[in-house]
Amino acid sequence: MNSAGIAIPSLTECIGMMEQYAMLPNIRHHSLVVARLADQLLDGLCTFTPEQPQADRRLVVGGALLHDIAKTPCLGSNCDHAKAGAEICLRHGFPEIAAIVGQHVLLREYAPERYRFGHFTPEEIVYYADKRVRHNVVVNLDERLEYILDHYGKGNSDRQALIRENFNKCLGLERYLFRWLPFGPTELGRF
Repeated sequence: MNSAGIAIPSLTECIGMMEQYAMLPNIRHHSLVVARLADQLLDGLCTFTPEQPQADRRLVVGGALLHDIAKTPCLGSNCDHAKAGAEICLRHGFPEIAAIVGQHVLLREYAPERYRFGHFTPEEIVYYADKRVRHNVVVNLDERLEYILDHYGKGNSDRQALIRENFNKCLGLERYLFRWLPFGPTELGRF
């Protein structure tokens, strides 16, 4: 638990959960890259806006590491891996991590009024970081959208419309986020 009484898994616990739920090596690698990006975003926010309270780093990194915890068990089925992953995190006693995992595909709250003041939640940071990583490579949002439309849209115009609607939120989030960072979107992932 952190000082606010929030249960946050340690790095060892995250790795243990990855093993327990048989996270495939490629999904694990993807999750590690997402965690590094989320940490880089949080570093930038803390550096550029030190007067603004920012998200708890352990919560952001833990959420990023576990965002695809149910991806392997859901492969080959119609399982909603974000929902299933949130349920796994709840069972392990990590409700705040469950909220992040549950929103890494579809962000429930889009809050430009808050973004204007440089405040971003762990859910938003992990959601955005995930959208920037295709497999284990940092890409721009256009490339990621193309991949998701092809891989998950499956020629279904209704599904593709929902994907595009979700990505419009992500594009807006990106514009607000990088107003508060000391680097641009093309520099994200340069470690």
